[in-house]
Amino acid sequence: MIVLAGALLGALLGVAQARRRGGTRLDIAHHAAAYALAFAILGLFLTLIVGHSFGP
Repeated sequence: MIVLAGALLGALLGVAQARRRGGTRLDIAHHAAAYALAFAILGLFLTLIVGHSFGP
C-alpha cells in the first residue's frame, strides 16, 4: 500500500515539476513516470523497513 501511495505521490510531483518548468506533454509524462518509479522504490524500502521492524 505504501508503494502505491508513493508512486501516485511521485507521479503528481513529477507532473507539477514538469509543468512548473514549462515542459511539453512528453516532458510531463516523462517526469511523472520517473518520479513515480523513484517514489515507488522508496516506498518499497519503507515497506520493508516497517515490516521488519514491527513484524513477527
